[in-house]
Amino acid sequence: MSDRNDQDDLNGQDGQNAVPETPPREEPSPETLPAAERTAPAPEETVAEPEPTGRRRLVQGLWPPRVTRAQLIVALLLFGLGFGLAVQVASNSDNDNALRGARQEDLVRILDELDDRTQRLEDEKEGLEKQREELENSSDQAEEARRQTAERERQLGILAGTVAAQGPGITMTIDDTKGTVEADMLLDAIQELRAAGAEAIQVNGVRVVANTYLTDSGKSVSVDGNKIAPPYRFKVIGKPQDLEPALNIPGGVVQTLEKEQATVAVERVDKIIVDALRAAKRPDYARSSSQ
Repeated sequence: MSDRNDQDDLNGQDGQNAVPETPPREEPSPETLPAAERTAPAPEETVAEPEPTGRRRLVQGLWPPRVTRAQLIVALLLFGLGFGLAVQVASNSDNDNALRGARQEDLVRILDELDDRTQRLEDEKEGLEKQREELENSSDQAEEARRQTAERERQLGILAGTVAAQGPGITMTIDDTKGTVEADMLLDAIQELRAAGAEAIQVNGVRVVANTYLTDSGKSVSVDGNKIAPPYRFKVIGKPQDLEPALNIPGGVVQTLEKEQATVAVERVDKIIVDALRAAKRPDYARSSSQ
């Protein structure tokens, strides 16, 4: 009996001295918290892009290129203009170099030739004005008109190569033993003679007219389809004082041919006969406006 009481006393003391166990604390969920105590999720941090610099903005504006049709057309026009100017400057530079090395007497001769060309144009102008005055003042205008028409027809026949012609001029002989003279060189000679006032030209029996063309044919040249062989003989009617210097200017026809190892002889003649004729060709479509 006493043992049971002693045991109860021990149990009572142990019950008074024991620390009661506390249940684990539960964390409140965000849904159960008051609205004031709720915390919003932290926003994600954003990194601000640096403001582009002036150079970067320039690069962005230029690349990738935005080319419009109008800009492309303007660029092509400017390119063509620049190319043409470059060619012209190069051509003028070559001419200047040729004249810069010329002798004083050559320069004087070139100036005289230019003066002669100017005078020739002035004379032609005065002749046309005189014809107009004669037509206006003539008592028999119909007869004067017929006379001038016949004279004009004769002049046009000489230029067209349908009638023979004679007068002062020059002869030029090109001896090409090496076979180096080409058609374009002879064409340059013809063009230079025309610019100096040649009125009738004949090359190896072929009449040269406005539509004459030259082509290379082996080691020789063809004029309007007629094959001619060296030596090439030119018969030219015109003012000898203009024709001969035009061929001998520095860097001109004679010097160009001599560089090709050809021999050139130019001679002034008081009377040249150009008798090679061209058949008159009637145009297929063109008609006189007076008809």
